[in-house]
Amino acid sequence: MSAMQIDRLLDTIVKQGASDLHISVGRPPTVRLHGKLRSLATKVLDSDDTTALMKSITPEKNQQELAEHGGTDFGFAFGDAARFRASVFRQRGDISMVLRLIPSTLLTFEQIGLPKIVEELARRPRGLFLVTGPTGSGKSTTLASMVNWINELYDRHIVTIEDPIEYYHYHKKSVVNQREVGRDVPSFSEALRRVLRSDPDVILVGEMRDLETIESAIRAAETGHLVFATLHTSGAASTINRVIDAFPVSQQEQVRVQLSTSLIAVLSQQLCARCDKAGRVAAYEFLVVTPAIANLIRESKTFRIDSAIQTGRKFGMQLLDDHLWKLYADGKISAEEVIDKCKNPGDLKEKIHRAGGVIGRTELDEDHEVAKG
Repeated sequence: MSAMQIDRLLDTIVKQGASDLHISVGRPPTVRLHGKLRSLATKVLDSDDTTALMKSITPEKNQQELAEHGGTDFGFAFGDAARFRASVFRQRGDISMVLRLIPSTLLTFEQIGLPKIVEELARRPRGLFLVTGPTGSGKSTTLASMVNWINELYDRHIVTIEDPIEYYHYHKKSVVNQREVGRDVPSFSEALRRVLRSDPDVILVGEMRDLETIESAIRAAETGHLVFATLHTSGAASTINRVIDAFPVSQQEQVRVQLSTSLIAVLSQQLCARCDKAGRVAAYEFLVVTPAIANLIRESKTFRIDSAIQTGRKFGMQLLDDHLWKLYADGKISAEEVIDKCKNPGDLKEKIHRAGGVIGRTELDEDHEVAKG
């Protein structure tokens, strides 16, 4: 397979609107379309194919990292059409790759379906705004939209720390500097240690991976910066617990106090397949830190946060399960999707049955219908 063919594969992804391309020995190139894997109608790949495809796109430095550590990640541009994030790794002695398409157009808050209050929070001069969810739930897209919104409307110095850089931001009303871990700076914690000297207003931390990074992000939020950061947690209450639990027990009391004053919001999201097969739709859990919620954090009563979210609707707050139910009631997502993505499947199953819904159609039924249709 030549470089020409990697171009053909990338072109297919862009044209089909797929989110990922999987290259693995023993099966044809496979795309993820609307959340489901579909093999392309080409040859089954062998060891030489995957190696040639890897070499056609992987920079020399990353090939070296792959040889030494068995894996490497990088971002690259596919002409003007799109950017991709690549994860290359060895498995059973062969090369495998997963390429994630990073859309070139940035979406507005309305297009993503973000709560209106996000605009107000993104205008704040300081505080910590966490965007959480499992891998592939659209966190990068949400954050890129927030950065772009600030960039278009306000004169701020925005510094992003990413691994790798996904969306490219150009200077608009703001000055934007994007630092890539591994290329521009050795680690997230090192970048955060230095960022405060560069007069930033807004800091984006691609991932809060370790204690040092979490600590630095909280400190930056406390010292008068707006900090956006991501975590792989689901749900607002568990995100707060995860941040506190990252610290030694002796510091947790102090961290609760720091979080109660510096945290401004937690947006937790899941991507769901739409019923009409027209892509995916995001379901959100949204927590805005009001004085009452700040008290719950400080007093270690995070177990009461979910009920506080329910009573905080006027602040734009909502629970994930309530949003999933709304998407289901509006006919946007299936009952199965609700049960797969929700936090309390028992409650929602009952609710769906009471509303006359049916759970239990399989993917095979859907594929059969597609084949028939």
